[in-house]
Amino acid sequence: MPRKRKPIVEVKPKRKIYAVDLFCGAGGLTKGLENEGIDVRLGIDIDPACEYPYTENTNSKFLLKDVEKLTSDELSKHLRKNGIKLLAGCAPCQTFSTYNRKADQSDKRWWLLLQFARLIKELSPELITMENVPSLIDQDVFMKFKQDLINANYYVSYKIVNCADYGIPQHRKRLVLLASKLGEIELLSPSDLGVRPKTVRDAIFNLKPINAGEVYINDPLHQSSTLSDKNLLRIKSSRPGGTWRDWNDDLVADCHKKKSGKTYPSVYGRMVWDEPAPTITTQYYGFGNGRFGHPEQDRAISLREGAILQSFPLDYRFIKPGEPISIKAIGRMIGNAVPVKLGEVIGRSIIVHVANYEAAMRNNRRLV
Repeated sequence: MPRKRKPIVEVKPKRKIYAVDLFCGAGGLTKGLENEGIDVRLGIDIDPACEYPYTENTNSKFLLKDVEKLTSDELSKHLRKNGIKLLAGCAPCQTFSTYNRKADQSDKRWWLLLQFARLIKELSPELITMENVPSLIDQDVFMKFKQDLINANYYVSYKIVNCADYGIPQHRKRLVLLASKLGEIELLSPSDLGVRPKTVRDAIFNLKPINAGEVYINDPLHQSSTLSDKNLLRIKSSRPGGTWRDWNDDLVADCHKKKSGKTYPSVYGRMVWDEPAPTITTQYYGFGNGRFGHPEQDRAISLREGAILQSFPLDYRFIKPGEPISIKAIGRMIGNAVPVKLGEVIGRSIIVHVANYEAAMRNNRRLV
């Protein structure tokens, strides 16, 4: 009988890992890294709305600054010299997204990845992680980013993952890159981590029922957008996993009756209880923006439900108590975020990598 392997997640490095999170947003990646024991000292973002959720929910400081104007000295003063340095980040992905057909190389955001590369060169951290949309992998700017890392003596690995495979209740494909000066590094697999799939039911079934346009009194984020009379009829005619093609003809939008509109069936739909959710976008709060209808209640999913499907904790705060809630602003923050659980997968992969490196160094010393 084969010897049972010790779970890979139990290892722990002796040296502490200190990190800076570029393009930190509301803190999804930072929270995930922190949950795995990585000390994130600073998050940087250009959006002032991100400062409250970032500092309220993580142990890190926040710097409101354009990454193009950032210097390595501003980062290095937050990192301990006796630790291992990690530079993490997700450059804004809209430029590379399949939803953005008009972006080209004149788009300023296109080059934010190269600003990331500049800071890597100046700071020379031992570890790098970058998360982005899968379509970035086909762009010249990504090839240049990868080659710059190789030229700087980093071992580089990257892969496209589906978050649902890692126990995140959402089909969300992402490109994850890891790089290290310590040796070869890989993202851990779902089997390494022993995760099980999670569904919409697992994630949001126990939340209190609300109506379209209603706010749950005990959680202002558990609110759903209002629906027009026609959209209310549409969602009542929708079944989980179905499309607008299931409706009576008088409910179908004119644009979908045209030949060009018949190829867009994944709008105006309900989620399915026993499957992962579709990708949570920045406009997930709108019933007509995707398959974002609640599986059985006649409404779009709430802001809080979207955050939970992004694997944010139930008590994650996105706005100061008593302040008015902008559905659009908070929806954007949540939809743009790195899922917390994906941050944990990245963090655990880095922890295991460093622990294995330390073990190899100890073995080498014994042999000398």
